[in-house]
Amino acid sequence: QDNRISIWSAGDFGNAGLNGEYHGEPHLLCDIQHNGDVMDMQFLDQERIVAASSTGTVTIFRHHQNNQTLSASHRWEKAHYHVDQDTSCGGAACTGVVCNNPEIVTVGEDGRINLFRADQKDAVRTIDNADSSTLHAVTFLRTTEILTVNSIGQLKIWDLRQQRNEPSQIFSLAGDRVPLHCVDRHPNQQHIVATGGQDGMLSIWDIRQGTMPVSLLNAHEAEMWEVHFHPSDPDHLFTCSEDGSLWHWDTSTNVSEKPSFLHQGGRSTAYLSHSTINQSVVSAWLSNDPTKDRMEITNLIPNQTLSVNSLDVLGPCLVYGTDAEAIYVNRQLFA
Repeated sequence: QDNRISIWSAGDFGNAGLNGEYHGEPHLLCDIQHNGDVMDMQFLDQERIVAASSTGTVTIFRHHQNNQTLSASHRWEKAHYHVDQDTSCGGAACTGVVCNNPEIVTVGEDGRINLFRADQKDAVRTIDNADSSTLHAVTFLRTTEILTVNSIGQLKIWDLRQQRNEPSQIFSLAGDRVPLHCVDRHPNQQHIVATGGQDGMLSIWDIRQGTMPVSLLNAHEAEMWEVHFHPSDPDHLFTCSEDGSLWHWDTSTNVSEKPSFLHQGGRSTAYLSHSTINQSVVSAWLSNDPTKDRMEITNLIPNQTLSVNSLDVLGPCLVYGTDAEAIYVNRQLFA
């Protein structure tokens, strides 16, 4: 019932011991009450955080670093709603938020897309009936284009410069219309997109061609909640799931020289399915030579129990949160 947004200090990164151990326990710097479940959140800049609520409200919180407090600096009440904004119970959950300062895009259970600016009181743009089903997640493709995934297995591209309220492209999973829960695009090759859904499969898409995934990879045994390319080393991808696992997918070129341990020690080897692409530089994610494409997959949580709901990655540092009401920080990803 009582939800909060918290800022933590995760210890001193510059101060590693000889054996790579870090000193300083994580400690809570400050927190603030949050109305409704926190469905998603993202930093807008160094001191502002945008949070999406199950009540449909979107809030910008400011972190005051001089006295370590949090305050709500702006709020869009019922940015998402089912019937109308004025009914007391009409809020629809805001399921996803993505920031490209000063712009903020939100999606929700009401199938609505909002474009806000941090410095403006009202929405810059709202696409009311963007989707007839729930939009589960959103990310920027380019500064003027966004990607959304929905509960009937569709990936859509929206061009925010266009005034018409239709997606510029629609991609979909064949067959079963499995709900997609998460989406991320490759940081360097923006035509490569990864999604994950209710069946735990990882889908890789090439948005320049076709309307179906380039490859479908068997992954988790339950819903995949989050997928992230490593921002500076995108041969590495991370996924987490309701089944309590968090997988590190490694397609870096030297994988074939590593010994492969099939299902030993949490590692297994998978093969991508392939499509031919005439391109001098082919990303490992879209590659068309199966013999070269051994991919190493490591489960970073060997004793999995409860759902891993969220993850983020930066440099050698991976952070994830689970239903055990704990936050974990793994600081030696590439040990």
